[in-house]
Formats: sequence, C-alpha cells, structure tokens
Amino acid sequence: MREPAQMRLLPDGRRLHLHDGPIDLIIEAFGAASEVNAAYRAAAQRFVKVLDELCGELSFLRQPARTGGPRAAGVIARRMVAAVVPYCERNFITPMAAVAGAVAEEILGSMTSAASLSRAYVNNGGDIALHLAPGERFLVGMVERPDRASLFGKVELHSTEPVRGIATSGWRGRSFSLGIADAVTVLADRAAMADAAATIIANAVDLPGHPNIARVPARDLAPDSDLGDRLVTQEVGELSSQEIAAGLDAGVVVADSLLAEGLIRSAALRLRGETRVVGASAALDRFVASEKSSRSLIHA
Repeated sequence: MREPAQMRLLPDGRRLHLHDGPIDLIIEAFGAASEVNAAYRAAAQRFVKVLDELCGELSFLRQPARTGGPRAAGVIARRMVAAVVPYCERNFITPMAAVAGAVAEEILGSMTSAASLSRAYVNNGGDIALHLAPGERFLVGMVERPDRASLFGKVELHSTEPVRGIATSGWRGRSFSLGIADAVTVLADRAAMADAAATIIANAVDLPGHPNIARVPARDLAPDSDLGDRLVTQEVGELSSQEIAAGLDAGVVVADSLLAEGLIRSAALRLRGETRVVGASAALDRFVASEKSSRSLIHA
C-alpha cells in the first residue's frame, strides 16, 4: 500500500503543497481569506483522488495517441488525450506528454469552482495552470533549465490575454527528452496544451547523430517508460556556436508551425546560453535575474 497524499501549508503561510507519488504541486490563491481557504479545501479534496484515477488507465495513457482512438474514462485522462492528438499524425506522442499540465488544470478548476478568487496558480513541477480575474496579472520567471531555478527570462501575463497555461521541457527535466534543449518554455491557452507543445518543441531542438550527445534507450532507465526503446538524451558535450544555432533553428521551425496552427501563443527556446523567441509578445522579455527577484516570481 502506498503512502497517503501529503498536504500542508508552506512556511510562508500562503502557498499550499500537495504531494502524492510522482505528483508534486505548489498552489497559491489570492482573494478574501475565506475564499482562499475554500479553494485550498477543494484542491485537497480533489487531489486525493487524482493519482488513483490516472493509475486506473495508465496502460492506455502510455500508448501512442491516435486520431479516433478509444475514449479515456477519466476527465484528466481525456484532457491529456485532447492535448496530444493534434501531434499524433506526425510525431510519436502519448497522453503522458500532457499529464503534468492536465493535473494542474484539474486542481485549478476545482479551486475556481469552489471559491471566488482574483488570481490563482497551480504549479506542477514547472507546468502551470493560471486563473486571472478581469484586471489581474501574473509575472512568471522562466528557468534556464528545469533542474535548477536560475532564470533567463520573464513573462507578464494579463487577464486580457488568452494564455492560461505555461510549461517547460528540456533534457534535464523530470521527464525524458529526445532533444538537447536546456529549456523550452511554452505559453498556451491551457496548461495541458502547453505541456504537450513544450515536449514536441524540446524534442525538435536536436543535432541527430552528434558524437558529443549521449543517448540511451528510455527503457534502460525506466522499464515502464512510455518511450520504450527510443533514445533519450543523457548528456550533451561541447557544441560549437554553429551547432547551437542549428539545434535552435530546428526547434524554431517546429514552434513556428505550432504557432501558425494556434496550438501555442509563444515559446522561448534555450540552449547553451542562447535564446530564440517564437511568437510576438511584448510581455516576453529576457533579463538577468537576481537572487531577490527569483523569489518573487512563479517559476515555469
């Protein structure tokens, strides 16, 4: 029997931490104290059922997505499938590519259904679902790579804009990557959409066959990985400036196509200190973050 879900307020007294197996959420809500408390209760009540629901159809969720495939049973699983189906005819992708964003969306939805909030976010390991009431805004910091909190950029999101989901993917992240991006941060209308798109773009930032890139079959690292025998990146060695540009160019081509299809609103691609931004957004700005400012932002 697995350990029960863990739920606690963080020492700042403002943020809620929910943890269950591989799911680790940081949540913050803004509004009247009674509304925030109601939102946190709703989040906790919904959260305790999430992992069991996903495990109940895990075999299905690890299979490649396909148009017209079987219908998922759970609401989170259906959201995952919907997020990846736009890619399934041209890329290998399973619904698991959108699991973090889909869970974040579900918990946020439980909160906003239970309480009147001015702002709220659910951060699932850098994949973030946002709620913004009219006139509200969020400042989000973009991490240089998923395994550390050093920031390379920021985005200020306004309630008048359609973005309600942010996701970051890269070869050093929690999930395996087929590419070499240090970080790809995607802004989209929903968190599950951003999650799936970040995976696809990060996979595309690549230099196939490069001798300084170490790859191993995903199954060797995690026998139950949905990627099976596909080679996932484990180390990226020295790259020339031309090679860095070529890797980023490959990712930009894919990001541009997703932007044209309306699957994303913007993306920032990061590799070895170089950044490419796709999608016109006055809010998307590069900056050098200080230790003080990095604590004041939501990290994507």
